[in-house]
Amino acid sequence: MIGTTHHRQDFWLWRLVATGMAFTLFGLGGVLLRAFVFPSQRLLPGGKLDRQRRARGTLNRTFRLFIRFMIRTGILTVEFKGAERLGQPGQMILANHPSLLDVVFLVGHVKNANCIVKHSLATNPFTRGPIANAGYITNDESFDMFDRAADVLRNGETLIVFPEGTRTPRDTLPRFHRGACAIALRGARTVTPVVISMNPRSLTKGEPWYRIPACRMRYVIHVGEDIDPSTWRDAHPLPIAGRRMNDHLHAYFEAELARTAPAGISTNKPSPMAANAESKLDESTGT
Repeated sequence: MIGTTHHRQDFWLWRLVATGMAFTLFGLGGVLLRAFVFPSQRLLPGGKLDRQRRARGTLNRTFRLFIRFMIRTGILTVEFKGAERLGQPGQMILANHPSLLDVVFLVGHVKNANCIVKHSLATNPFTRGPIANAGYITNDESFDMFDRAADVLRNGETLIVFPEGTRTPRDTLPRFHRGACAIALRGARTVTPVVISMNPRSLTKGEPWYRIPACRMRYVIHVGEDIDPSTWRDAHPLPIAGRRMNDHLHAYFEAELARTAPAGISTNKPSPMAANAESKLDESTGT
């Protein structure tokens, strides 16, 4: 019987129960942090930046434990390549966003990182406490948001950004908004692309947590080479520089996601642009 029907579809029922447990723990954890941990931390000496640093450290450790729980219960596997190069001063970490767990992986691997998060999460009872106490930036698309994001980079913080603004829908490739490049050109010392691949796809936009795949999710997270935003900033006026840089990043992610396919990692449905992603990379840098 071919491995007892692939171990009964890779222990599907157990993974369903474990996934429910994981999301319950995630929600309860957010409430407990807001109700008990963060108020206790505010009693410690130090100013606003000290409180934010403590809150971010708590989230970093909490997310690491959460990732470990999901791995040990068989929900997923994760391979993180190049994580040691994340966390530089003034570094923008720019990642695609295939699933609900992407921010958990990055915050769990980068100490004291700032992050741009969806505005709706700032009012969610399970997530608003961690977001407010960590000083994360909410994406309300205002000029103040762009100014604040550029300021934290100039001040030497590491900033995690998902330029799609939301999770990648199934059967599509990432589509980046130019706002991330506008912020990078105004404040980042370096931009580091992080390509997140997963197979099978799950926890995508609009997909309920209980619709789990037939086998455990496999994530491969690859940290790319640092990119100097002055390559475009020094060569073009800012609006043109933003478009050129965004085109370069878009082509880079298409090429990298296409390259992961032979290794058994699912990319999204190819678009016409994916076929010439490599040539577009050369064009966007003028080579």
